[in-house]
Amino acid sequence: MANEARPCPCDIGDKFDYGGLGEEVQVEHIKAYLTKPSAETDKAVIVVQDIFGWELPNTRYITDMLANNGYTAICPDFFVGKEPWSPANDWAMLQEWLKTRSPREVSREVDAVLKYLKERCNAKRTAVVGFCWGGVATHHMMLQYPELKAGVSVYGIIRDDDGRYDLNHPTLFIFGEKDTVIPLDQVSLLQENLTKHCKVDFKVKIYPGQTHGFVHRKKEDINPEDKLYIEEGRRDMINWLNKYM
Repeated sequence: MANEARPCPCDIGDKFDYGGLGEEVQVEHIKAYLTKPSAETDKAVIVVQDIFGWELPNTRYITDMLANNGYTAICPDFFVGKEPWSPANDWAMLQEWLKTRSPREVSREVDAVLKYLKERCNAKRTAVVGFCWGGVATHHMMLQYPELKAGVSVYGIIRDDDGRYDLNHPTLFIFGEKDTVIPLDQVSLLQENLTKHCKVDFKVKIYPGQTHGFVHRKKEDINPEDKLYIEEGRRDMINWLNKYM
């Protein structure tokens, strides 16, 4: 999502031509995209959308990737029916638009999804992965929900604030070196404060030459120079979940 201190646009990148392997389900008051692995499992991952919404094919592709790696994966509509951001919108209005879509005000939706995973999917261990807006939500959820066993926050950052670093469970933070949305000084400050205050395992990783959105908004065949880092970011995400789930 945009830098909270100095707002600037998020580039949608390469929109995938992808239909998805899962199904849309109703989870109490929200819709969600759900994909189950080929073998039964009691492990689940909540995938949190970026500003372009839960129906973005790129995010569904990542959701299916997690299912292919043995997790029940669910991508809920955390905007609760509100319109996602469109690249055609006026970027000057982004902060006003975010006032009704705060990544820190998701408790009702998280509670509903956790209940659904436990009751309908036999989930006993649940993690969360989020991108951009969802990366901020992931950070927030790792502070507020002790039952979440691991988190991966992908290019989402919460600006300096007391009490934002005592995470409940291991969390991986992924950033691009050339991200104009999240400057490296903010990433350095995040790492510094986590080192001071966090009592669980964490990792802050910066990928050389990468821009905002590289893990899920770039196609390897269109961006061959970035392929190594796109694949590495996705592999790191899976490995982190496998390690702590």
